[in-house]
Amino acid sequence: MAVTGDDTDEETELAPSHMAAATGDMPTYQIRAPTAALPQGVVMAASPGSLHSPQQLAEEATRKRELRLMKNREAAKECRRRKKEYVKCLESRVAVLEVQNKKLIEELETLKDICSPKTD
Repeated sequence: MAVTGDDTDEETELAPSHMAAATGDMPTYQIRAPTAALPQGVVMAASPGSLHSPQQLAEEATRKRELRLMKNREAAKECRRRKKEYVKCLESRVAVLEVQNKKLIEELETLKDICSPKTD
């Protein structure tokens, strides 16, 4: 398979390796680089960051910042919810312990009355 330009004699060719045909394995291909520049209208793909204009980079940064802020808001909301749940649990435990403490004090008073010598 050969790719040729419109006005130039350059050629990019994918040639199957001769070893693959001899061994019966799947063919492997070697890429031959063109000898001249690409024809007009053909754009080589470069790294994703190199094709962005400054405006696109600013928009991408803004989008990433907004996404980060949104995730941060959600995390803060979840943190506040867990904190409220924790405080409710502690308040409930305090209420139970206060009731238990009151019962123990009453029991102690009862035992003191029973065990103490009466001096009338």
